[in-house]
Amino acid sequence: MFSLSELAPLDQHQNRSKLLKPWWEVFMDYLVVLMLMTSVLACTEQLSRDRVVCIPVDPLVTANTSNHSFSTSGNVALNPSSKQPTHIPCNLTPNLHPTARGRRTHLVYQQYIYISQVCYHKALPLCSRFFPYMALLQSLVLVASGSFWLHFPHTSARIEHFLAILAKCCESPWTSQALSLAAQQENIQEKEVERQSTQPPPSLSSPPVTRTRRSSIDSGTDSLLLKRSESVSSAVPPSPCPSTLSCNSIMSSVSLGSGVHFPGSKPSVMVDSPRQVISLDKSDGEQARALFEKVRKFRSHCESSAVIYKVYLAQTIFKLLMVTLIVSYTIPLLSNLSFAHTCHPEEQALVGYATFECIHVLSSLLRKLLVAYLTLLGLYGLLNFYTLGWILHSSLRQYSFHSVKELCSLRDVPDLRNDLAFLLHMLDQYDPLLSQRLSVFLSPVSESRLLEENLERRWGEEKLRAMTSVDADGNTRLQLVALPRLPPALFTLSQLQVLKLELITDARFTAQVANMASLRELHLYHCTAAVDPSALGVLQERLEVLHLTFTQASEIPSWVLSLRSLHELHLSGRLSSEGGVGRSWSLGSLRQLRHLRVLVIRGMLQRIPGELCEVASSLVRLEIYNEGTRLLVLTGLKRMVDLTDLLLQDCQLERLPSALLALTKLRTLDLQHNNLRTLEDLLSLAHLRRLSCLRLSCNRVLVLPASVGVLRGLELLDLSNNHLQSLPPALFTLLRLRKLLLAGNLLEELPAEIKALQLLTELDLSGNRLESLPLELFSCCLELRILNVAHNSLGSLPTTIAASSHLCRLDLRSNSLEELPAELGCCSGLHGGGLLVEEWLFLSLPPHVRDLLSRSCSTSGAHSEGHSRPESDSFPYFSPTQWSFSSALESQI
Repeated sequence: MFSLSELAPLDQHQNRSKLLKPWWEVFMDYLVVLMLMTSVLACTEQLSRDRVVCIPVDPLVTANTSNHSFSTSGNVALNPSSKQPTHIPCNLTPNLHPTARGRRTHLVYQQYIYISQVCYHKALPLCSRFFPYMALLQSLVLVASGSFWLHFPHTSARIEHFLAILAKCCESPWTSQALSLAAQQENIQEKEVERQSTQPPPSLSSPPVTRTRRSSIDSGTDSLLLKRSESVSSAVPPSPCPSTLSCNSIMSSVSLGSGVHFPGSKPSVMVDSPRQVISLDKSDGEQARALFEKVRKFRSHCESSAVIYKVYLAQTIFKLLMVTLIVSYTIPLLSNLSFAHTCHPEEQALVGYATFECIHVLSSLLRKLLVAYLTLLGLYGLLNFYTLGWILHSSLRQYSFHSVKELCSLRDVPDLRNDLAFLLHMLDQYDPLLSQRLSVFLSPVSESRLLEENLERRWGEEKLRAMTSVDADGNTRLQLVALPRLPPALFTLSQLQVLKLELITDARFTAQVANMASLRELHLYHCTAAVDPSALGVLQERLEVLHLTFTQASEIPSWVLSLRSLHELHLSGRLSSEGGVGRSWSLGSLRQLRHLRVLVIRGMLQRIPGELCEVASSLVRLEIYNEGTRLLVLTGLKRMVDLTDLLLQDCQLERLPSALLALTKLRTLDLQHNNLRTLEDLLSLAHLRRLSCLRLSCNRVLVLPASVGVLRGLELLDLSNNHLQSLPPALFTLLRLRKLLLAGNLLEELPAEIKALQLLTELDLSGNRLESLPLELFSCCLELRILNVAHNSLGSLPTTIAASSHLCRLDLRSNSLEELPAELGCCSGLHGGGLLVEEWLFLSLPPHVRDLLSRSCSTSGAHSEGHSRPESDSFPYFSPTQWSFSSALESQI
């Protein structure tokens, strides 16, 4: 037995499946049920009453009367007699002879039963015996094939998913609200056209009148559609969302009576305010957004194939073939269903007669049932012909929401294809209103409205202000990540200076951006932003820094080229010389960016773009990060004579570019992360008299030539992470040098000539092979503040370190020191944690020295920093952590 709880889901599934069954499918189901009942009735009658009644007709021809005698008791004699029978049986039918001829046999009742059974199998046709069972089997086959497309493994999952989504679309409060907004917009447009038609221009008086009439007709049809949907919803068969439809009709009646607007109604009092609708709560909004995503995924899945359409077409053809086959061999059976049958049993010696006339009891009933069965089958076949014609005549693999586009403002609903289109065609046969409700979640306009409402609710002004922060430069920053669009409350932040947008699918700057009076810097990370014409003028006047991160150069907005007040432009993405800069986005070139001072490009360039020369008069800093792509052509640099800072990193350069000769105003040259092997061309940089910063770290330099001495104006020289084994004396003729970075090389000795660098404030020798430090380093370089000799082989420190009173950071980790000199206590700058050394080595100092070095702050910070580094880490390269600390300390100094 089944419980009610087990039968409930089956009944629910059956009711939901009716949504996809058109009227002919329902009619065919009823016809199949009637055919099944007809066949069951025939089978029941045949099992209970099926028999034949037979009487003898012809006498036996040869008989020997002398050897036979008649029994006085009326029993049949086993041997036939030559006398004629004196007993005449009663006439059972007018078709038989009035009198029986032959020998009187006096058959008893058992003999008649025996003859009836023999003649039933001998004389009765097969159709009379097996037609009911064949009809029952055929009806069962038609029942099984009637809904095969709903239960086929490859189609049932999609159909179940579609019906579930359809039910959620009807139950969602956003459906009624979106249709209400569409109706309001229609009324607004109607009033706008009517107002224009009342006062038409003299030259354009005729078109507005025509347009007004058309709008009134459309709006009237729209209102009729909404009213009809409310009335029809109570008359049509149950839909997946009866509660929603009834609720909408109730809301409509309330709104019309009280003047309060509810979704699903079109009150005339509130037409002028399209946003006065019921607001969704948070859960309803999230469910609606999730439903949009489900509909989008289901559409992409169903539009990729047409398996439901093909299965339904194959099912229709199969049923039509079955009907044709059944009719072709069943109609001839009508002539065989006769009332009387002649039987010639072989048991002549037992019965005394050679021929019997038999009557089939159910022949008349079976004929009538067969005629009824064929009538139902004929109707079933006609419906299949109609279905096949509908399939072939209509384009069921394409679906357009014509009624939705004509009767409401959701005219952006896309056309559908394949299985989803076929399901909607089937759904329209049940109720077109359901397709209209599904179209709400296919409309980009409807989704945009929902996103706007969710953004207004979740990203209000208070939350955005709470998310703002202040960076190191004192600028107010706000970063928004992975939002569908910009929240309207963003444009109310008048104090915001830096705005970072990342992965915003539909970012648009409207005229309200004028309220952001302090906005100066904008970051767009994989965010194709659109700018309204009214907002473009505001951005042109205020925006000074722009960061663009993209995948393809075609994603760069064209409005970037019109930002005439832009000072810095950072481009990060797949830029190439073939078409990335010159063709894809630089249609108007960079010539309009007349105030551009800094240009940063992160791409894969093979040449310096010629378009950069058009802004050479204003460009002072150029940075190119080439991501390992070799930069072959650098001739474009020759025209940028005003450059003061040039950075070419990861460009696979093997020599110093000759184009640097023209950059006489160059102050900073950064060629880090390249393949420089020799610096013999340093002599060509002698005329760059303003060059004060040269960074050549992370290359493959083996020897530092003596020509480095020509760079008299250098203040910073970075040769970290190369393969230097020695330093030339010419290096120490650079008397203006303040920072010398030699970390990660193969130096075994630091020359005593370093005493000439009396302005030196930072010296980085970490990751080398030094065993000692010259005494002159501390006695002559009195301005030294940062000294990093970690990861070397130092055995001791000179006692002259006491003269380094300005030394505020000393890194001695990972060396071969056994003890520290007590003179470290004289370095007042190290007091407070400026000494980085292992904890056990720090404890070797005298107690009063330890107290001095840890006076201002706890030594645990400095000690733990040195002690936390694993002793097994002997990789002789400069630590990024140390570099960041040095840079931070440098900025503070």
